[in-house]
Parts: sequence; C-alpha cells; structure tokens
Amino acid sequence: MHQLYKLGEDDKPAGKYEEVGPRGGKIKDGNHATIDQGDRLPPTKHKINKWKKR
Repeated sequence: MHQLYKLGEDDKPAGKYEEVGPRGGKIKDGNHATIDQGDRLPPTKHKINKWKKR
C-alpha cells in the first residue's frame, strides 16, 4: 500500500501524485500533480482528500 500525504506537505519524494479519498480510494475527477524534490503538494478538491504517489 502506498503512503498517503496531506495537502500542503513538503519535502516529499519527487514524482507524480494522484488525488485519492481520505482512505486511499479512487475518486471521480481527481487532480494529478508532478512535483520536484522539496516542492509542496498542491491543494486537493476537498480538504479531506489526500495525495498518493503513482
């Protein structure tokens, strides 16, 4: 299982992330983000959603 990250966290591994529900489930029309090392994870559509590394 992949680790889930909250919106706004920084110093996470560089790569591609997808927005998931609070327990890691897929959501309809979720955001995708690509970050570099040290970047902050962007906001999600709903504050309870999280980010999962793809």
